[in-house]
Amino acid sequence: MRILVTGGAGYIGSHTVSVLVDHGHDVTVVDNLTTGHRESLAPFAGVRLVTADIRDSERMTAVLRQQDIDAVIHFAALSLVGHSMTDPLAYYHNNVGGTERLLSAMKDAGVSRLVFSSTAAVYGEPMSVPIAEDAPTRPTNPYGETKRVIENMLAWAYQAHRLTSVSLRYFNAAGAHPNLPLGEDHHPETHLIPRVLQAALRNEPVPVYGTDYPTPDGTAVRDYIHVLDLAEAHRLALEWLEHHPGAHAFNLGNGQGFSVRQVIDAARLVTQQDIPVTYGPRRAGDPAQLVASVERAQQWLGWTPRLSDLTTIVQTAWDWHRRHPWGY
Repeated sequence: MRILVTGGAGYIGSHTVSVLVDHGHDVTVVDNLTTGHRESLAPFAGVRLVTADIRDSERMTAVLRQQDIDAVIHFAALSLVGHSMTDPLAYYHNNVGGTERLLSAMKDAGVSRLVFSSTAAVYGEPMSVPIAEDAPTRPTNPYGETKRVIENMLAWAYQAHRLTSVSLRYFNAAGAHPNLPLGEDHHPETHLIPRVLQAALRNEPVPVYGTDYPTPDGTAVRDYIHVLDLAEAHRLALEWLEHHPGAHAFNLGNGQGFSVRQVIDAARLVTQQDIPVTYGPRRAGDPAQLVASVERAQQWLGWTPRLSDLTTIVQTAWDWHRRHPWGY
């Protein structure tokens, strides 16, 4: 299959490229390299990188036609919750506007299959945990709201244009490739596991935001899923779409939650370092608990996480950060 991966030079995108290549797919990446890294595609000699912005619909239409693309996996987006609270218009412009341009280009080029990188942030503060796909979607931040808007756009695009899609609502991506030089490198880094590991490397304290959540130890609880398990789910979803038209949504997670304190303890175990901690107030827009119900993805896509142990996830991340202490 000839697949276009938008945002394919990013963290989850590059790991997904690795899985697609391993399964014999022909891959073209479109990335504006604002947050992606050209180096993350270096291991893949046959992968084409087009440096472009998905908001350039004419360029996107041309790429889709020139590469004779069969399907698209769409990662390109702004994705920082805190940043979305201070600059929501940028998130609507980039995420919603960019996806509309991409869908228009797909329609013009006759490409009708899309796997969309959505998020658990569409649920907001959940009524119950674990969260199933039919739970209410009430985002508490603009980032999650833009993803919900896009999911609705995809449903209408199927009705009007028969553009079939899967939205993958994943929880906290973590870890790194165990065999290739691929890992998590964001500037600034806001994700907990890499922040804790960077603190261990640099002998810095880890900030913990909120110790008064209604959770067993007072810190926020999240469902951590290894990035390669996420990548495999994108491949399975794309192949599943060949025979299942519509606009579908699946959760991707481990189905179990770990608190901030538990993650820090796992990092201390892996690194064999006493990582110091500082405590501060909650961040705006952060729910207390986000844990996935993953039965639908397991039953419909045949997907099962293989690297689900928290210590294993942290260990693969630590191996990468030790080799790349300042990123790519």
